[in-house]
Amino acid sequence: MKTSNQFYLLFLLTAALFICNSTNAQKKPNIIYILADDLGYGDLSCYGQQKINTPNLDKLAIQGMQFMQHYSGAPVCAPSRSCLMSGQHSGHTSIRGNAQEKGMEEGQSPMSGNTITIPELLKKAGYKTGAFGKWGLGYIGSEGDANNKGFDEFFGYNCQAVAHRYYPDHLWHNRDKVMLDGNDWKHTVTYAADVIQNKALHFLEENKDEPFFMYYPSTLPHAELIVPDDEILKEQKIKFGKETPFEGKKNAVGFDYGENLEIREYTTQKYPHATFAAMVIRLDKHVGEIMAKIKELGIEKNTIIIFSSDNGPHKEGGGDPEFFNSNGILRGIKRDVYEGGIREPMIVKWPAKVKPGSKTENVSAFWDVMPTLAAIANIKTTNASDGISFLPTLIGTKQKEHDFLYWEFHEKNGSQAVRMGNWKGVRVNIGSNANASIELYDLSMDPSEEKNIAQSNPEIVAKISKIMKKQHVENDRFKFDYEIKKEGVNNENKQ
Repeated sequence: MKTSNQFYLLFLLTAALFICNSTNAQKKPNIIYILADDLGYGDLSCYGQQKINTPNLDKLAIQGMQFMQHYSGAPVCAPSRSCLMSGQHSGHTSIRGNAQEKGMEEGQSPMSGNTITIPELLKKAGYKTGAFGKWGLGYIGSEGDANNKGFDEFFGYNCQAVAHRYYPDHLWHNRDKVMLDGNDWKHTVTYAADVIQNKALHFLEENKDEPFFMYYPSTLPHAELIVPDDEILKEQKIKFGKETPFEGKKNAVGFDYGENLEIREYTTQKYPHATFAAMVIRLDKHVGEIMAKIKELGIEKNTIIIFSSDNGPHKEGGGDPEFFNSNGILRGIKRDVYEGGIREPMIVKWPAKVKPGSKTENVSAFWDVMPTLAAIANIKTTNASDGISFLPTLIGTKQKEHDFLYWEFHEKNGSQAVRMGNWKGVRVNIGSNANASIELYDLSMDPSEEKNIAQSNPEIVAKISKIMKKQHVENDRFKFDYEIKKEGVNNENKQ
């Protein structure tokens, strides 16, 4: 009898420990953040796309919440990702352009070593961290490389210039170069996006028993336009029929894989529409595989999935945002601070927390992701963050709103933008004139930014002008032309 009682007590103790551990695990949900590359606001079926079907992302939206007024950090890759990782807008974050690091064959200017990132915060809360895809925030071994910014594991492209190519000869696993079978810049054998996908799925399998943060900055559907000639592409070729090929710049060489390949260019493409569609569908397929994997591993109920894109749709390499209506009703594309260049889809699925099939008009931006994830993990952020947690929106409670959102961009002769309530102020060509006039739009009446009403609203323009001046903190590596002229310096990083 005594043995039986001891066994029973042991059973109860084991059961209690199991329940306790399960409860603790529930307090730290797994987090998967998927970032598409150059996917426009209107490129998903659930955001109005008519020519491309995205069933897995549509399913994610049905199971979660769609954000209808979410913004990226900037209208191009590196500064947008810097805003995401740092929780700072583009007037504060350390990376504000796609500048190649001087003297480096591969890799961009590094994010400041003093910058605290999302993975660094989550590691303090016991999270295993992994990044799979395109980094672009510091060359290998720099203070800004992925391993130095909080990721236990990184696999993919360190350099966004190399990431123009989907059949590179190598990728990086942490700081080790991994050669890809059959790829030598002449032959297209191993599709890098699929290799990265397999590594990401393996990370999920390896870390299913502990809280993890997986950052998945996919290269799809960024140019170049190229995919394996599989069933996905074959179906799209039939669907789109005869096309006008993309042939690159007239009389230029280096586009196609071969002896004269220039890595920074984009391959020619006989079927640009079909190929772009196939790339979006492949991205959707990858998302579906991630969803299926967490279900297979039994961790679906305790895993948050967030999906978004880094900036608006591109025209490079044969991209055709007008044909696909990739920016919906919004004005502008990649490299514009108008809505089409920075407003992005965002979908969040969190079982038992986020209402399935819901939509929100909460105005949010990339710099809000850090405080949101910190709140979910029950850790404090630094005072340097410009963000506001949108956790209340996710769980249906009262949400604090931004007084304003701010952007600056250092290409196309410089531009700034401010969203203040429904007002949107845009200033372009500030590289030539720091006091260039501000365009003003009422997004509640004019989401396409067609009617400039600055002259009839001088008091609003004055407020936005003050915000622009205050929020632009000068940065030694990324300067507007008027700052360069004022200081008489040579801006080596200007593109």
